[in-house]
Amino acid sequence: MNKAEVIASVAGDLNSAEQSLDTAIAQATTLIQSMIGARTALTLSPVAGAVSQGKAMEAVAALATAREALVACHEELAKDHRRLGYGVFASGHVNKPVETTPPVTGELARSSRLRAV
Repeated sequence: MNKAEVIASVAGDLNSAEQSLDTAIAQATTLIQSMIGARTALTLSPVAGAVSQGKAMEAVAALATAREALVACHEELAKDHRRLGYGVFASGHVNKPVETTPPVTGELARSSRLRAV
């Protein structure tokens, strides 16, 4: 495999892992919702199933921690990619947040507006 194929392979695996974690988080939260709905439908006390529901919530928290680590891994891989001189390899199809500057307020906002002369 050439460099581009190796990089594309790692990028694909990273994307797949990120999507898998997002899916697992969504499924685990659906489980919690289902547990609450079942308890309500069966007119059970909130105490019933509290421990198992708590365990499911712990699982969601653990998945969120794993997702944070994977996002950090993604950032480090991007740094390594640039550091090794590969430049921009490919832009993904995933909507990434746009870095924006905070809105200008106060005196600075009034003085920075363009005016017709």
